[in-house]
Amino acid sequence: MEGVEDSEGLLLERAQKLDEAALASIYDRYHLVVYRYLYRQLGDVDTARDLAAEVFHRLLVALHTGKGPRNHLVAWLYRTAHNALVDHYRRQQHRRHLPLEEGIVADNETSVEAAEHRLLVTQLRGALQQLSPDQQQVIALKFLEGLSNEEVALIMGKSVSAIKSLQHRALSTLQRQMGLRDAKDEHT
Repeated sequence: MEGVEDSEGLLLERAQKLDEAALASIYDRYHLVVYRYLYRQLGDVDTARDLAAEVFHRLLVALHTGKGPRNHLVAWLYRTAHNALVDHYRRQQHRRHLPLEEGIVADNETSVEAAEHRLLVTQLRGALQQLSPDQQQVIALKFLEGLSNEEVALIMGKSVSAIKSLQHRALSTLQRQMGLRDAKDEHT
């Protein structure tokens, strides 16, 4: 992992000098990561593409003005993607939600299993919409993107303890909404 961090640091150092090859490498390496994150938040291909382009435009502007990231490039990209989402939702004046991919029904899955799966996905979408935007963000970054609490805290501009609290409340709400509490919880 240290080699990746070292190569990222060298790449970022070259990008700060506006080296075209370094900028292209950053785009090639991280565009799909940023796009996938935005798509999972939005559920809309075109808007996710537009916002991903905006993230890399902001990176270029920041590097050109000397205000770009000095380290933690991936965290900076996620934070910028988060800010682009916030800006998008402010423009749209919508409450954002966390879409889920329904996936393709396997050939060996029966129609009953497929219907149960669709019902579960629908229930989970509804439960996710009951979360606050910050809770949705934590769930997306932790469980869909696989980031650590420290990385999520850096991206969201919050403390690690605040991230843990948001995650705990979000998971409790989801369990309650989905009826997944243990039987012992129902009796206490």
